[in-house]
Amino acid sequence: MQIDERKCVGCGNCVPVCTMGVISVVNGRSEVNEEECVECNTCYRTLRSEGYPPSLVRAARWLLRQVHLAYEPAPDVCPTGALTPPELAWPRSLRAVFSDPTVKHPSTGMGGRGTEEIKSNDVTGRLRSGEVGLVVEMGRPGLGARFRDLQTVAMALAEAGVTFEANNPVTHLMTDTATGRLREEVLGEKVMSAIIECRIDAARAPRALAVLRRVAGEIESVLSAAIGARCGPDGSVPYAALAAESGFPLSLNTKTNLGLGRPRFEERQAAGPAASERG
Repeated sequence: MQIDERKCVGCGNCVPVCTMGVISVVNGRSEVNEEECVECNTCYRTLRSEGYPPSLVRAARWLLRQVHLAYEPAPDVCPTGALTPPELAWPRSLRAVFSDPTVKHPSTGMGGRGTEEIKSNDVTGRLRSGEVGLVVEMGRPGLGARFRDLQTVAMALAEAGVTFEANNPVTHLMTDTATGRLREEVLGEKVMSAIIECRIDAARAPRALAVLRRVAGEIESVLSAAIGARCGPDGSVPYAALAAESGFPLSLNTKTNLGLGRPRFEERQAAGPAASERG
């Protein structure tokens, strides 16, 4: 995000709405730390422009100060429309793609996280019997994550033997899904959050969980992991004991998603080499 210095009157309304805390008022003008900005456009979408001439606002504020009064615009406005979304070129455009929920990921055609995730497995069939799926989310508001940290985690998981989900925007940035290495030019870009999705044979899942525990201490961001699997015929949860044995207590917000009217995936439909390679 950019702020037009000719228009900005330093009201500071954009400061508290910045999801990354990278806007500040300096010498009567708001400034954006563009290196840390993730181009989520929250400030621009949240603050409506009143469109007042900057000279009029500055004159009104000066006059009010003479009688010890202050001009304070409503907290949900930018009085002069000084916020200016820039034209983003590659690779900086990735910041908006991953951080602005109104922008669709070109690789998947979906907004937000850019993926349906394995939690929709009852209709997508990404996970088969005997497999465990891992969803690793990195970053959060106020901190974010750089792709170099995503690469660190992805490469560690690749060494543990995972298969990365093909229909995932982070996977689309990999130059080699066998190693988890990402395109060199994106490594310095920062996003609010991103998700790595992968699957692994249940017998080897403890190794992947151990890798996540280790690599969490090697990155500058934070990560949270979710685990999933197909329920057994008796309704049992195959990964419950596995996670406990690996030292990962399951969160109380575990959930089961329903297909919401879409045809349910049947594993017997997936016979054949091509189907067995689906993520």
